[in-house]
Amino acid sequence: MKKLTELSEGQKAKIVAINGDKRYLTRVTSIGLSIGCEVEMLQNVKPSPVLVYGRDTMIALNRNESTQIMVEVI
Repeated sequence: MKKLTELSEGQKAKIVAINGDKRYLTRVTSIGLSIGCEVEMLQNVKPSPVLVYGRDTMIALNRNESTQIMVEVI
C-alpha cells in the first residue's frame, strides 16, 4: 500500500483505504472517491495540489489531505 501522494504521474491505482474523521470521509466520498475506485495520477508536483482522474472526473486534492488516502498500484 502507498499513500496517494506517492504515486508518479501516469500511474494507476485502486483506493484501498481512506483515513480521517467523519467530515473528511464525507467530503472525499461526495467528490467521487471511495474504496475500490480506480484513479490515475495526472499531476503530483510539490507544493501544488494533487490532480487525479477518477470516475470520469478530474479531481484536485489538498496535498496534506491526500496522504490519508491509501492506494494499491495496478
